Amino acid sequence: MANVSSQDLGNQPIGKLLIKQAVPASIGILVMSLNILVDTIFVGNWIGATAIAAINVVLPVSFFIAALGMAIGIGGSSIISRALGSNNLVKALKTFGNQLTLTFLFTVSFAVFGLYFVDTLIPAFGGKGNIFEPAKVYYEIILYGVPILGFVMMGNTVIRAEGKPKFAMYAMMIPSIGNLILDYVFINILDYGMAGAAWATTGSYVVSFLFIMWYFLSKNSELKIDLSHFKLDKAIVSEIGSLGFVTLVRQAVVSVTFLLVNNALFNFGGETSVTAYAIVGRLSMFALFPIYGITQGFIPIAGFNYGAEKFQRVKESIYTAIKYATILATIVFVGLMVFPEVITKWFTTDLEVIRETPSNMRWTFAAVPIVALQLIGAAYFQAVGKAMPALLLTLTRQAIFFIPLMYVLPLYFGELGIWMSFPISDVLSTIVTAYFLYREVKLSLNAELIE
Repeated sequence: MANVSSQDLGNQPIGKLLIKQAVPASIGILVMSLNILVDTIFVGNWIGATAIAAINVVLPVSFFIAALGMAIGIGGSSIISRALGSNNLVKALKTFGNQLTLTFLFTVSFAVFGLYFVDTLIPAFGGKGNIFEPAKVYYEIILYGVPILGFVMMGNTVIRAEGKPKFAMYAMMIPSIGNLILDYVFINILDYGMAGAAWATTGSYVVSFLFIMWYFLSKNSELKIDLSHFKLDKAIVSEIGSLGFVTLVRQAVVSVTFLLVNNALFNFGGETSVTAYAIVGRLSMFALFPIYGITQGFIPIAGFNYGAEKFQRVKESIYTAIKYATILATIVFVGLMVFPEVITKWFTTDLEVIRETPSNMRWTFAAVPIVALQLIGAAYFQAVGKAMPALLLTLTRQAIFFIPLMYVLPLYFGELGIWMSFPISDVLSTIVTAYFLYREVKLSLNAELIE
């Protein structure tokens, strides 16, 4: 699990390299996922089931603003990986400086906007009835820390692009552990309720930000920028925007999906159905953490070798990443299908929620084993700078398939139709991704090898 230099991305065996990159990423995501799960368990048991629903209502707004940082990070990191692969350090430095400037401008602006329209946004995202007041308390505090989270998400992707996955893992683990400690202090000891849960999360963002800032100022980072790099460069901003737009659209669609599903479920089953979705949603990152970890490990490898024109290594990284991710996802899938009742009881003692959630959980995660191909396929096009196919494949899963299915299937199956939409959209989007990835390997990568 040792760190690798950026040049090692083009030289070490792909299998060994992917493990070095993916294991720290997976551990970081696992710890962050466990933090989200335990945080939800704390909130559900110490505050109440309605508090879980309130947090789920706030997530789309905070996720979208934090996604600005992630989008800028992933878009810029694709450029940085390819620039390091072609030994263009100047472009890598300019890109990182521009990422910092863009992250500040966008996250602060949208946080201010989100706070100004608080009373409009919360009901729009399903925060109605008894959910509204606790959601508002949580929302306002969380948005104070969202710009900091934007810098954390951006910085983490750049650390990974440098070939330093262990430091990226630490950046994810530190706030997760800190959040759990602060949860216990603010909620259980000081009895601050929803405000305590929100301040614990915001405080954890600050801790992670301080760690990432230390990393870039220390000798561990190759990216030593000066004031001149903060000046926005039109060409770099355009490239960051085109690639980062893919991530931003994906997160925006996630936020819209939360909005639509929360409202649809509230209409069918009220607060109980919204709480069930909150539990399933919180569990999704944990369920998919091996796939996300391998995907994050795969991106800098593919980007660096594509920039270095080592196309055989790019092909090998695609096949290896899909194989590893599918095996791990299948193991997770079995656990979710066998123990949904036990998992649900971790979160709440509410008998209605316990009765409704397990079957919905099985529907939601029914296609998990094949999702690896869809995620890695979309990530490949983003890693090598092909924004349009990356955008299309990003949209297939939720915007193109899930949202229409979510409206059509309930006409025939009622609330069950909403839950059925999850695995059906996963299967359809994976088929589309497999087609595009096959064409890319056959027509582009193989052609480059022949030349």
